[in-house]
Amino acid sequence: MRTEKDIFGSVQLPDETLYGIHTYRAIKNFPSSGEKINPYLIKAYLQVKLAATETNYKVGILEQHKYKLIVEAIERLIDETSDAIEGKSLLIYDKIIVDPLQGGAGTSLNMNINEVIANTAIALGGKNYGEYDFIHPIDDVNLSQSTNDTYPTALKIASIVLLRELTEAFANLQTELQKKENEFSSIIKLARTQLQDAVPITLGQEFGAFAQAIARDRWRLYNGEERLRSVNLGGTAVGNSINANRDYVLHVNSELNKITGLPIAKAEDLIDATQNLDVFVEVHGLVKAGATSVIKICNDIRFLSSGPFGGIGEIVLPEMQAGSSIMPGKVNPVIPEHTIQIAELVKGHDVVITNLVGSGNLELNAFLPAISHLFLKSLSLLRDAIYNLSEKCIKGIKANRDRCRENLLNSSAVAAILINEFGYDKNSELVKEAYHKKISFISLLKEKNLINEQKLNEIISREIGVKIE
Repeated sequence: MRTEKDIFGSVQLPDETLYGIHTYRAIKNFPSSGEKINPYLIKAYLQVKLAATETNYKVGILEQHKYKLIVEAIERLIDETSDAIEGKSLLIYDKIIVDPLQGGAGTSLNMNINEVIANTAIALGGKNYGEYDFIHPIDDVNLSQSTNDTYPTALKIASIVLLRELTEAFANLQTELQKKENEFSSIIKLARTQLQDAVPITLGQEFGAFAQAIARDRWRLYNGEERLRSVNLGGTAVGNSINANRDYVLHVNSELNKITGLPIAKAEDLIDATQNLDVFVEVHGLVKAGATSVIKICNDIRFLSSGPFGGIGEIVLPEMQAGSSIMPGKVNPVIPEHTIQIAELVKGHDVVITNLVGSGNLELNAFLPAISHLFLKSLSLLRDAIYNLSEKCIKGIKANRDRCRENLLNSSAVAAILINEFGYDKNSELVKEAYHKKISFISLLKEKNLINEQKLNEIISREIGVKIE
């Protein structure tokens, strides 16, 4: 066991632990939520630490032997975090152990990272964990920094990376919907407004509209990245760069830009960028807009596939698993159902993020940990759900051509496109008569010899742009 001290006293830590007393206090103070810090945030935070270390050394305020060991430690930890992102190993979570929901505006996470970097570097230097007179987690690793500029900067980096991945997920979904638009372009069916029979449409046109909605969301998200590129690194505690070397402040963001490969830039007003988090409300609002589009599409798909015999049944979804423990043969639309639930979570996150961003006080928002956790969680969950929807549902959708035609012919939808033939009032009378006789509108037209089938098909083809055989 080793002894570490802070202003509250001393604690005994196992010799092999990489974290220190500040992390120990955090895990004792905050009950576990059962969740972990997003690995994209850990990686981004380590990249911020690397940029700070490189800059501190270049401006002459960090000794060379410390610099080399800290850089090597950070690079090793970045590799471990990349493994977690890729699903290869969760070793980093033996080291970064604080809960994502924590008081203190994120200081617990910053100190967990500082202590792990310091002890990793100490070990690389041949010393024992906790020998902070060799390399100190605050005086060396956190040099020129504060939680209040490193955490928001790391969050924006992680957000950009995940936002790009989410945008690609939307692009993939758009592509799959457009494929179905082309595949179903000649299948005429019944359109519905307010869940009631409306006019003829093609199944391809319906999927084309889905694709257009997703295309708008894709473009919104792509443009949303720009709002995240301005960071407050170098502002330290409140944005006025207290305890930061002037040259460090001028150059640290350029170093971060090189390390991440992202177009990061220092905010024009570091004080504003430190205390105001409205950009996360703005960008998450775009994510929420995408979630609502996905919910609408998933509900439409469930509706169109309902049945298969007692419902609409105009499309057939891929069968993924047994749907009931009591009804043999039942298969449910589980992929759209899953996607809807994820999208609803995103909408819920939006409410919390909005409320917490508005709850900041004066020079700092103490609720950044929850904002961060939910923001990144929305991006990750929605990304995975949309890829899942594309691959396990949309790609395998089949059209029930006969059912589409049957539903159309049994409805009064054709009446709307015959107004120029018979007038609105005459059509209304015919629709009512067909309803009372319990026959289709088209059957009534044939019964009364009002129009032959060839001419009817010509009119439908002209109106909806699809040739009817």
